[in-house]
Amino acid sequence: MAIRGLLFDFDGLLIDTETPSRLAYEELYREHGHELPLDSWATLVGTIGAEFDPDAHLEQLLGRPLDRERMAQRLRARERELCDLEDLRPGIEGYLAEAERRGLKTAIVSSSTREWIARHLERLDRVKDWDAIVAADGDVERAKPEPTLYLDALLALGLEASEAIAFEDSLNGIRAAKAAGIFCVAVPNPITETFALDEADLLLGSLEEMPLEELLERVDG
Repeated sequence: MAIRGLLFDFDGLLIDTETPSRLAYEELYREHGHELPLDSWATLVGTIGAEFDPDAHLEQLLGRPLDRERMAQRLRARERELCDLEDLRPGIEGYLAEAERRGLKTAIVSSSTREWIARHLERLDRVKDWDAIVAADGDVERAKPEPTLYLDALLALGLEASEAIAFEDSLNGIRAAKAAGIFCVAVPNPITETFALDEADLLLGSLEEMPLEELLERVDG
């Protein structure tokens, strides 16, 4: 079947929100004289409800409780401040323009919340680019690496798995897309570029490396 739809992860793929998120926690840890364990942090990328709890881990290192509410407010404020400086990642704008020209359907498939996604789409004037937005909205059972979000996206767009391409930046996302039977392109960001993402069907350093026309020829062929 010919490709009829493109399914994009949000955090770290469309916009590099992963770097600001980790930076905010790195700053917090360093203020308390410790370093954020990057291998443990990696398990949080692209999902929710992971085993590693950075707040509890910092408290364990310090041997005392912290004001969780105050800490969360501060982290959210810092993360938003840094994320608001981010634009679409390289190649995304070109892919969206070519998808529109070809009449391909587009969707965002994310373990984040609709509120978070909408905030950035509005900021970047990209609200109208999408035929569907499928988000976990805090539901751990729907979050990646479960395939549920991708299956819901296919249903919303009226597509078979063989008619779509998924774009992901993390192992959790790749596993979700592959479990749904979708061809998956990995496009790592500065946080995930050191991760093993070889479970994807194709690995690109940036979408600028391969125009959408070439990708479609490769997948359809």
